[in-house]
Amino acid sequence: MKKAFSAGGVVYKFEKGDLKILLIVTKNGRVWSLPKGIVEKDESPEKAAIREIKEETGVDGEIIDEVGEVSYWFIHKNEKYFKRVKYFLVKYTSGDINPDEEVDTAQWLSPQESLEKLTYKSDREILKKALEKING
Repeated sequence: MKKAFSAGGVVYKFEKGDLKILLIVTKNGRVWSLPKGIVEKDESPEKAAIREIKEETGVDGEIIDEVGEVSYWFIHKNEKYFKRVKYFLVKYTSGDINPDEEVDTAQWLSPQESLEKLTYKSDREILKKALEKING
């Protein structure tokens, strides 16, 4: 079994007073998720989250708070992995959506649309925690 550690974020902004959440779409539109990626050697989870968000979506943000951590098992190329993902609450600061080759697209959606579209329950739980922090 291999272990993997990733970091990512719930990226948000207010557009004309309405809260928007940034989701990524992968695997030919089949998977909706939060941006995240592997924490590199000698890199903090915070730096990895900001870097991965930029790489996957094209936008910049600043970390406001920690949201939580999820873990799960998966199989890749006949190897079993145990993966932990640490999520941060990230306030959008600048940039336009310009996803990298790993991502089909990225979209700003309302919190309700985001909860409906997210593929994985663990992502929905992280988003709910983030929304509690945003709405204070």
